[in-house]
Amino acid sequence: MLWPRPAWGVATDDTTSRGASLFANHCAACHVNGGNIIRRSRTLKLKALEGRGLASPEAIAAVAANGLGQMGGYAEVLGPGGPEAVGAWVWQQAQNAWIQG
Repeated sequence: MLWPRPAWGVATDDTTSRGASLFANHCAACHVNGGNIIRRSRTLKLKALEGRGLASPEAIAAVAANGLGQMGGYAEVLGPGGPEAVGAWVWQQAQNAWIQG
């Protein structure tokens, strides 16, 4: 199934579900509950994201796709629309202080 690219700032149920799944499969090993087991200061918590100028789903998607610093890019692994889905989901989690329901 091809996943549509979400409109920025709009998280559909499909986008949210796909973003959560992709994050669990490809990101959560290093970013457990929005943390970072490699570099503790490079978390996905809202304050840390904002402090690094990553205060939007687009900015997070760009990092997911292309990497930043020690983290390599995952564009190919995440597939078409994957970085955007992960970016939207991570931004949503950061807004909710990573409280999983």
